[in-house]
Amino acid sequence: MPKDMNAVAFNVLKERFKGVRSQTEALAAVFSAEDLCVQTMPDVSPGKWHLAHVSWFWETFLLQPALSDYTPFDPRFNYLFNSYYEAVGERHARPERGFLTRPGLDAVLAYRAHVDQAVCDWFDQADAATVDDFRAVIETGFAHEEQHQELFLTDIKHVLSRSSFPEAGYPRDDETPPQIAPEQPDPVWIAYEGGLYEFGHEGDGFAFDNEGPRHKSWLEPFALASRPVTNAQYLAFIEAGGYEQAQHWLSEGWERMQAEGRRHPFYWRHGESGWSQFTLHGERPLHPDAPVCHLDYYEASAFASWAGCRLPEEREWEYAARELDPGHGRWADPKGLLEPAAMKKGSSLQAMYGEVWEWTRSAYSAYPGYEPAEGAIGEYNGKFMCGQFVLRGGSCLTPPNHARPTYRNFFPPDAQWQMTGLRLAKDIAPR
Repeated sequence: MPKDMNAVAFNVLKERFKGVRSQTEALAAVFSAEDLCVQTMPDVSPGKWHLAHVSWFWETFLLQPALSDYTPFDPRFNYLFNSYYEAVGERHARPERGFLTRPGLDAVLAYRAHVDQAVCDWFDQADAATVDDFRAVIETGFAHEEQHQELFLTDIKHVLSRSSFPEAGYPRDDETPPQIAPEQPDPVWIAYEGGLYEFGHEGDGFAFDNEGPRHKSWLEPFALASRPVTNAQYLAFIEAGGYEQAQHWLSEGWERMQAEGRRHPFYWRHGESGWSQFTLHGERPLHPDAPVCHLDYYEASAFASWAGCRLPEEREWEYAARELDPGHGRWADPKGLLEPAAMKKGSSLQAMYGEVWEWTRSAYSAYPGYEPAEGAIGEYNGKFMCGQFVLRGGSCLTPPNHARPTYRNFFPPDAQWQMTGLRLAKDIAPR
């Protein structure tokens, strides 16, 4: 243990490293090598690639800079498992990750074990100053691997959905959910007066660079729905011809819907027994009171327009969530329910964390005074600040301890395969 470092703080870092790494392997353990080698679309990475890439991150950004005599497990892996870091070198094309039959899963797991042992040995031997120097990299490594745990789940879900035998990835024996109810009550509206407030991360806890700096911004009076939009509400939009009403759609979204002939959310299926959706637990009846998920930004925006509302601004969402505890959310557990759960009716904010990521209408851009970190790790967030929209909250596939009010997730507006939904917002007159 480092001489000048608090023993509790040091052990927390080391134990969290082991916990994050073991959680990744627990999520992957139920799948075969064949499952983990498939890439079903360019946005999907094979499970095996995720397992290797997060190990490459620890090797590249911690072990090699911290240990002058460290020898990479296999120098070729820098090309295969670099994602988008230009400063680190050339890389295998993302749409062709499914071509990587080699290295095999056994070799990737050996790579993980090698990196795990090297990092644990480093923890045991490093002095206090060295650990402090690399604390930001270590905490970023935790968050990075947690992000890839969620990506692993959304990617393997797409892989399973395209199989000729689309069986459950994580079996469950739950009672069959009720059928879609003919009518759903409107959500309760929670009003906020608006004003000048501070936003963004501040303090000693970890946050990505895009969550700061702390700054002031003005909010006009607004209201948020007490819960995310449900499957039943979205089905009403479909049955009312929402996908055929151009007036509710952004131009790019309308063109996409027409070109693809899309008439329902990703993973929804209609058969003799009604509506169902494909999940990580197999195909399951659609639950009316569960949040609708796998909507892209265009669908979320169109639904909000059809409902006579709008999507929230990201700072409105953050202001409403400022007093809520993310620990009360429902987070990813390979032994739990890996799809949005039914919500109860209520007059307070529900499911701000842990069911679906919620689209906002805020473009993903820099806060006032933002500067990306120096070096290759500075490519993590800043260079994607174009053509994306911010999502807030967290989903049922998000790892524990990976959510906070200031967290800014982001995806392009046509992204459907992520666990994305929406909460309605509207303007209100000042009191």
